[in-house]
Amino acid sequence: MKYKIKKNDEVVVISGANKGSRGKVLEVLRDSCRVVIEGVGLRKRYIKKDQKHPEGGVVERESSIHYSNVMRAEKFDKKRS
Repeated sequence: MKYKIKKNDEVVVISGANKGSRGKVLEVLRDSCRVVIEGVGLRKRYIKKDQKHPEGGVVERESSIHYSNVMRAEKFDKKRS
């Protein structure tokens, strides 16, 4: 499959729970056909105590979204006008 979305591209989520959200692509996971977008699809992750995080706690991270649910922002804006 040829991927047209690359790292650092600006994209818009076109379907799913985060529909309408915009963000920059942080990572493209080619083997699972998914992308990680900055500030979209946040999930809470629990961290155990260790030397780096002495108190442990909860951290919000971006989770991946399927490639078919996003569109390049340029193309999206062109379609809307």
